[in-house]
Amino acid sequence: MTAQSPTPRTDHPPASELQRIRTVAQIIIAFAVVLFLLVQARFLLISLATAIILFSLTSDAINSIARMRVGPVRVPNWLASIVALLMISTALLSLTAIILSQANTVLSTTLAYTDRAPQAISAMFKWLGPDAEAAVFNSVATLDVAGYLRTIAGQAGGLMQGTVLVILFVGFLFAERVWFGTKLQSLFGDAVQAEKVSRIIGSIIHRVNYYLLVKTLVSGVTGLLVYGIARFFELDLAAALGILTFVLNYIPSIGSIVATVLVALVAFVQLADGTLTLAIFLLVGAIQFFFGNIIDPMLMGRALRVSSFGIIISLAFWAAVWGIPGMFLAVPIMVALMIVCSHVPGLRAVAVLLSREGLPETDSDLDIALPKAQRRRAG
Repeated sequence: MTAQSPTPRTDHPPASELQRIRTVAQIIIAFAVVLFLLVQARFLLISLATAIILFSLTSDAINSIARMRVGPVRVPNWLASIVALLMISTALLSLTAIILSQANTVLSTTLAYTDRAPQAISAMFKWLGPDAEAAVFNSVATLDVAGYLRTIAGQAGGLMQGTVLVILFVGFLFAERVWFGTKLQSLFGDAVQAEKVSRIIGSIIHRVNYYLLVKTLVSGVTGLLVYGIARFFELDLAAALGILTFVLNYIPSIGSIVATVLVALVAFVQLADGTLTLAIFLLVGAIQFFFGNIIDPMLMGRALRVSSFGIIISLAFWAAVWGIPGMFLAVPIMVALMIVCSHVPGLRAVAVLLSREGLPETDSDLDIALPKAQRRRAG
C-alpha cells in the first residue's frame, strides 16, 4: 500500500477574520490620529467650535433682520450680517474684559487671604482633635497656592486672543452663509439628500440654541441670587462669585457643585465663622438645587434628550482633551453627535446609547425640532 502524504496544516485565519482585524486596526489608528490632532490644535479647534455655536445662535436672527423692510427697501443680507457681527464682537469683548477684570480681583484678594487660609481650613477639622487639626494645617501650608493662582491667571490671559480668533471665524462664517445651501446640493448631487442634511443641521442648531438660551437664563438668575447672598453677608468677592457662578453653571452637574463649594470656602476664609459659612452653603446649595434640578429640566423639556450618564462621560472626555473649555462645549458636541448618529444607519446604536430614553431622533422629529419658518421652506 502506498503511504498517503499528510495534509499540510494551515494556521492562517480566514480572509473574513483578517478583514475584520484590519478594520479594527484602522479604526484604532484613525481614532488615535484624530485624538492627537484634537489635543495639538485645541486652541484653534476650541475657537472654531465656539464660533460655530455663536454663528448658529445668531443665524435665525440674521434671517429675520434680512426679511425686515425699511419702507419699500428690504434690509440687505450683507448689512444684516455686519450688524450681527458687530453685536457679537461687542458682546464678546465686553464679556472677556469683565471676566479678566474679575479674575484679577479674585487673584489679588485670594493672595491677600493666602496666609489666613491654612488656619481657617484646619479649623474646620478641629472636632477631630488637635493632632488632626495640626496635620491639616501642615498639609495646607505646604501648598503653593500663589503659584497655582498665577498659573491660572496666565491661562486666563489667553482668553482675549481666543476671543479675537472667535470673532474672525464668525466673520468668515457670515461671509459664507449665503452659499451653504448651494454647497450642500453640489456636495451631495441630490436635492432630496441635501435637503435632509440641511434639516439635520437645522435640528442641531435649534436644539443647541434652545439649550444655551435656557442655560443662560437659569445661570443668570442663579448668579444674581448668589451675588445677592454674598452682598448680604458682606463678602469681598460678591461680584466675582456671582459671575463665577454664572459661568460655571454652563458645566452640567459639576459646575454648580464647584461654584457652591467656592462660595462656602471664600465665606469661611473671610468670616472665619462656621455657623455663617454653613448658612451661606445651605442657601447657595438650595438655590443651585432648585434651579438645576427643578427649573432647568422643566424648561428644557424634551429639547435635549441626552443621557445623563452620557453627559458625564462627555464631560470627562472633553475635559481630558480640551481642558476647562472642553467642559463647556461637551453638551453641544454631544447633542450634535447624537442627532447625526441617529440618521446614519451604521451609527444608530451610538445614538441609542447617547439618548435619554433610548429613542434617538427620527426623520419625523426633524420637522418638530425645526422652527416654523424653516418647516414651511422644507415643505
